Amino acid sequence: MAGHYIALEGIEGTGKSTVAERLAAHLSSTGRPSIVVREPGGTAAGEGIRALLLHGDHIEPWTEALLFAAQRAQLVAEVVRPALAAGTWVVSDRTVYSSLAYQGGGRSLGVETVRTVNAAGLLGTWPEMVILLELDPAVGLARQAIADRIGAEGVDFQRKVGETFAALAAMEPDVFRIVPADRALHEVVDAVISEVELKW
Repeated sequence: MAGHYIALEGIEGTGKSTVAERLAAHLSSTGRPSIVVREPGGTAAGEGIRALLLHGDHIEPWTEALLFAAQRAQLVAEVVRPALAAGTWVVSDRTVYSSLAYQGGGRSLGVETVRTVNAAGLLGTWPEMVILLELDPAVGLARQAIADRIGAEGVDFQRKVGETFAALAAMEPDVFRIVPADRALHEVVDAVISEVELKW
C-alpha cells in the first residue's frame, strides 16, 4: 500500500495545524496509516532550528531561508521518506512551499532561487498534493494568540506571502487545491478531506 505526501499551506492563522491533525485522523480511521509532521521542526535538529527561527533575534533573510532548508532536509531524510517507503501517509503542517512563499516572495529572495536551494536537500521528495488554506491576512493575524517572529511581520508582509502562494497555485494547478478558510473549522476540514478523497 502506497503512502502519499500531503501539505497544508497558507499564511498565518488559517488553521493548518488543526486541519492537518484532523485529516490524519480521518486517514487513519479509514485504514490509511498516517503521521503529522510540522515545519520547522519534526526532528531533534529541526526543533532546535525552529526555536531559533520563530523566537530568535534578528535573522538575515538568507540566513532564515537556509535554516528553513536545513531543517527540511533533515525532516525529509529522517522522517518523511522512511514513512512513505513504509506505506504511511505523511500530512505536513507547512513544507517547502512555505519557503517559496515566505522567503522567495515575502522576503523578495526570488521563488526560483529559493526553490533551487531547497531542491538540493529534498532529493526529489516534494508534496504530491498541496492544500492551500486561503484567508484574508488581517483575519489570520487576528486569530493568532501569540505571534512568533515571522507572524509579527504584519499584514503587508502576510499579504505578499499570500499573493505568492496564489501565484504558485496558478503555476502548479495539478498539485494545488485551494480551500477557503474563512468559515467554521469543521467545514474547512470537510472540504480538505473531500479534496483528498477525490484525488485518491
